[in-house]
Amino acid sequence: MEGGIHKADKTEFRECFNLTRKQPYILRLAFSAGIGGLLFGYDTGVISGALLYIRDDFRQVDRSTVLQETIVSMAVAGAIIGAGVGGWMNDRFGRKPSILFADILFFIGAIVMAIAPIPGIIILGRIFVGFGVGMASMTSPLYISEASPAKIRGALVSTNGLLITGGQFLSYLINLAFTKAPGTWRWMLGVAGVPALVQFILMLMLPESPRWLYRKDRKEEAVDILRKIYPANEVDKEIEALRLSIEAEIAEEGPIGESGIVSKIRNAFGSVVVRRGLAAGILCQVAQQFVGINTVMYYSPTIVQLAGFASNSTALALSLITSGLNAVGSIVSIFFVDRVGRRKLLLVSLVGIVTCLALLSGVFFGAAAHSPAVSATESLIAGNSTCPDFRPASGMRWNCMKCLKASSECGFCAHAGNKLLPGACLAVNDMVRDTCKANHREWYTRGCPSNFGWLALIGLGAYIISYSPGMGTVPWIINSEIYPLRFRGVCGGMAAVANWVSNLIVTQTFLSLTEALGTAPTFLLFCCVSAVAFVLIFLIVPETKGLPFEDVEKMLERKGYKAWKNAPAQDQGH
Repeated sequence: MEGGIHKADKTEFRECFNLTRKQPYILRLAFSAGIGGLLFGYDTGVISGALLYIRDDFRQVDRSTVLQETIVSMAVAGAIIGAGVGGWMNDRFGRKPSILFADILFFIGAIVMAIAPIPGIIILGRIFVGFGVGMASMTSPLYISEASPAKIRGALVSTNGLLITGGQFLSYLINLAFTKAPGTWRWMLGVAGVPALVQFILMLMLPESPRWLYRKDRKEEAVDILRKIYPANEVDKEIEALRLSIEAEIAEEGPIGESGIVSKIRNAFGSVVVRRGLAAGILCQVAQQFVGINTVMYYSPTIVQLAGFASNSTALALSLITSGLNAVGSIVSIFFVDRVGRRKLLLVSLVGIVTCLALLSGVFFGAAAHSPAVSATESLIAGNSTCPDFRPASGMRWNCMKCLKASSECGFCAHAGNKLLPGACLAVNDMVRDTCKANHREWYTRGCPSNFGWLALIGLGAYIISYSPGMGTVPWIINSEIYPLRFRGVCGGMAAVANWVSNLIVTQTFLSLTEALGTAPTFLLFCCVSAVAFVLIFLIVPETKGLPFEDVEKMLERKGYKAWKNAPAQDQGH
């Protein structure tokens, strides 16, 4: 999923602990802004569980995969716009007002979803939440970065990434807590307004980014804030460092700073360094989504049901594994990205992803081939509610998978004693579902009973372990290092938009693909895309570990440049 700008090492975390103990104001500032990451993570996780219960409450949602995909993906569509508007707001009005405005949008969206009488209003609320997520996802790490002491900046910005994965894990816990509450999904979605309200109140009491103030010639305000952040003996040195940094930044922006966005993009593409950097940066961002991560994060409980676990609460409980492993993976990357290197971590990550997706595809192929048979006798348990397409008198032989794919809307009621024995294929309605469950049977509409379910969970867990430390975090690090300073804003923006658009494509098509192709072929498709991504990243993405920005630029402009070749010795010596 999305990550921070700068990764810290163990020394930075030790410094962070020592300094925040002496200057607790820094921790308060970073935590308050970091709630934006928590909101981001909560939103991406909560909808996966809420969708199970929205389907139960609204028949039209349960019958339409496109409507389910739209409910999930409209937040991503809103985030694309929110990120674009957020960039303009950040420059025009400052970081603090942008975070406050994002909180308002998120709060409104949460309330709208919680009281939604129809699916269309849920979608409207998702769009509002998306606006807030898009703004928060770019503004929170920026605010923390600009308002943190330089020597612990990486550690504090990294906490934003941890809060994103922590928010995802929290969302699964909250989903599980509300499974028995009246109005289940309304509480799940509405609770998201609480951290948004908390952050709004906390941010009202915090200052603007000192860097933004200094650039807007509000130097006295900036200095007052710096005196709260830094120990007294370091303030003057930091003020001077800030002055020199901003003067250098303004001078660097000089040639393109006054031109419009179209001119900036034209100038960027006129440089071979930028073209090579963009090829690597955008490839990483698109590959991050097209390896299928958000099918797991947005649809994890649904995938668990496809693996043969029918109960909503069981699917949610097992989905905790994926979100927990994702959080652990983001911590692992902090310790390995500067030791192993960006490029190697990406390639190793993709090898694991391809292997796990191949395993998942094989598991779902096996589950489909060995799904329980449909029994004509068993299908009489609900009277005349046998699936209209099932006609045993004609000698028709069906199994569970054929039942679920029938042209009529049908579900599988498993055998009471052993769910792998022949069961019933019945027309889908609330009465039939309740009759099935009343006989101590499990009711399946997504996947079939299977002995392969636990193997699918192991595959999902291994996929997350492979993805999170590499493809989950490294694309953002690559994009923070590979562009020349004068083009970093516009190039980073293009890469971020590519990421969000790819995210939207994947989330809007996953359920339709599983319906059109089947679950196993869909995972096989993601496996093939991941294999292609491995080849392209090997050919296009260079190693930037340990290289100053100037040396990255020299490497990219070198005649005969090949990404898979190591940087020359003089570059590595810095």
